[in-house]
Amino acid sequence: MMRRRLTAAVLFAATVVGVTAPVAAAGGRDTDAVQQQLDRLVEEDGVPGALAFAGDRTHTAGTAEAGSGREMVGSDGSVRIASNTKSFTSVAVMRLVTEGRLGLNERAGRHVPLLANSAVTVRQLLSQTSGLPEYVGLMDWTDLDVTDEELLTLALSQEPLFEPGTDWAYTNTNYLVLGMVIEAVTGDDFRAYVEDTIITPLGLQHTYWPERGEFGLRGEHAHNYGVSPADPAAGVTDLTELPGHLFGAAGGLVSTPEELNTFWEALFGGELLPRWAVWLMTHDVSAVGGDGVFPAGTRYGYGVASFPLSCGGRYYGHGGDLPGDTVLGGWAPGRGDDRTVTAYTTTMAVPGHTRTHLQETVDAALCADGRR
Repeated sequence: MMRRRLTAAVLFAATVVGVTAPVAAAGGRDTDAVQQQLDRLVEEDGVPGALAFAGDRTHTAGTAEAGSGREMVGSDGSVRIASNTKSFTSVAVMRLVTEGRLGLNERAGRHVPLLANSAVTVRQLLSQTSGLPEYVGLMDWTDLDVTDEELLTLALSQEPLFEPGTDWAYTNTNYLVLGMVIEAVTGDDFRAYVEDTIITPLGLQHTYWPERGEFGLRGEHAHNYGVSPADPAAGVTDLTELPGHLFGAAGGLVSTPEELNTFWEALFGGELLPRWAVWLMTHDVSAVGGDGVFPAGTRYGYGVASFPLSCGGRYYGHGGDLPGDTVLGGWAPGRGDDRTVTAYTTTMAVPGHTRTHLQETVDAALCADGRR
């Protein structure tokens, strides 16, 4: 079996690192621990702004715009949720499965002509076990009119990572293809299908797909900072404006912490899919931890990962990175009003202390009172 990995060039990658250490002694956890984690991100790691929203409580640190002193936006502020988008896409695919319009073991090539000679199945795309290589590192980021078919062609210009179903490797290509599958099955744009079946029914008024040519964020939002893939020589710059439409089914959605939490509550509350479908998404998994990339205990299912908590048990969610932010969070069973959390920073939480500290912020929120 080849070593499981994340492609280093992935732009809107999953942040699927787990908790490496408890954030406080058992029995001594409270919401102050969340604030301490956010303060550490700003004061020690140099993150411009950070936020955590759990239950009805919002914690913030830093500023909404570097050098401005402007208060960090709240839980209703817009944020690019990056690869958390994959969870929406996977729910859309599973709706088609539950309706009998698509089979998990169907070959994707039945719907995507570029894969006509491939054995890759829908299940393997959802679970990141297809072996399809990453396209992001091959993109020309100055070409904003590129099509999904052209992006898939870039990926297919490389050798497969492994034979379908024989290993696990996270690539955005899997969810690029799933967007194409949705369109072939429904006859509609995948964005419209996700809107009609998830966003609108849940009343997510501030969750949206950026339009082609739309670079800014709608509504109140913090500024984002990082290194642009279109101009890496410029170093760290303000990346609040990005070609969000280009990120597609793998990472294109914009939402708010409140609405992302609403999505997790609805998914695990049975509002979006039958219970058996959610069970498959969270239990037909690959163990992706303990290999030097992911800590022991991390599992990846169908666009939903699960992570161990320092207070026992685990939570289910996803994560995502863009050069301008990292967004983490999800849902933990048995946590009462605090069972969902979204935390994010206004610059990418690169591997190291920053990423660990952000993950520990999520852990602090979900383990706030030590209940289990």
